Amino acid sequence: MQQHTILVVDDEALIRHSLEQDLIDQGYRVSTAESGEAALELLEGQSFGLIITDLIMDRVSGLELLERVKQRDPDQAVFILTGYGRLESAIAALRLGASDYLLKPYNYDEMILRVGRCFTHQEMAATLRLYENLLSICSECKKIRDDQPGEEKGDQWISMEQFLRKATGNELSHGICPDCYRRKMAELELWIKNDRLRAGRR
Repeated sequence: MQQHTILVVDDEALIRHSLEQDLIDQGYRVSTAESGEAALELLEGQSFGLIITDLIMDRVSGLELLERVKQRDPDQAVFILTGYGRLESAIAALRLGASDYLLKPYNYDEMILRVGRCFTHQEMAATLRLYENLLSICSECKKIRDDQPGEEKGDQWISMEQFLRKATGNELSHGICPDCYRRKMAELELWIKNDRLRAGRR
């Protein structure tokens, strides 16, 4: 089984090492960088399945790192790590192509769940790419013609998830669809509103 690789980028040593250890405990292979510049140097020589980067760093910020990484590889998965008071920037990161965000201090269970979903989505996309040249895929809705033997006869068009579940025998989780993206944005905007209300009471 392939061991997934993660690059953690944060200029705060405590957070960087805590996140590194939590991910290692889950079986991931983790590298760290103390700055955006150090991360870019590492990325010159190797690739990672996921990059988790702090938002606010000197010289090369998390947003700049995100932009430069996406210029090299638009499919690179990037999580933005940000504090409660910087949620507007988390929204900007999602618009620039970040896969997800984590709020500091991060919740361990939520972090593990989101990282796991990210890699499940990557595996599902890779499996689909293997089949793309062999399968009939609808250009509009992306359903797949199921030619495998079954009880029903005739052309059967099923969703990608149904096909992969049938072909691999694995239960699959999803990426972020437009509806969930809008929900995530609404969630962030609600956090911002509540954060401002809390700040106003102080």
